[in-house]
Amino acid sequence: MKKILLVFLTASVAGFVMTSCGPTIKVTSDYDKSANFSQYKTFALVKPDPSKQSISQLNQNRIDNAIIAEMTKKGFTQAADADLLVNSVTILKDKQSVSSNTNYYGYGGYYRPYGWGGGMGATGYTTYNVQEYKDGSVIIEVVDAKTKNLLWEGIGNKEIDKPIKDPDTKIPLAVQKIMESFPPGLAPAKK
Repeated sequence: MKKILLVFLTASVAGFVMTSCGPTIKVTSDYDKSANFSQYKTFALVKPDPSKQSISQLNQNRIDNAIIAEMTKKGFTQAADADLLVNSVTILKDKQSVSSNTNYYGYGGYYRPYGWGGGMGATGYTTYNVQEYKDGSVIIEVVDAKTKNLLWEGIGNKEIDKPIKDPDTKIPLAVQKIMESFPPGLAPAKK
């Protein structure tokens, strides 16, 4: 059984986007506590190098459009000479998870797996389950355009089991969830 743990990845692996079947998206964020976020009014997207991306251009466009929508909803204006630079990074790694289960049968009572009583011994077997999955993340970084200091970072992860059916809806929902805590101190947007 193959499971895919990822966040925004290729269209073929696009089951990635955080809101398809499976557990909910896991989101973490961190920020520079000394930053005054009220001073920032404009933003620009940092375009990733396509040769270093692990997602399709279509999905990258969906992520970019979702970030623009979220930043605009929070009162920021997109501008060429912006106060903030917003970057999205996707990471995809192949991983394995191994679990085991041991079952004992026969006699042995309290002293298992050592037998007692009439020479009857305990026997058992162990089964191993190996799951291969994709470990992926979408990282959204917000940087001060002048100082190039990282101000805020949001990371989303999710385990999924099949490709996404509606990436035009699911990707924006995932980006919205990742960006709920940006900027710090702002109440999450109503759904």
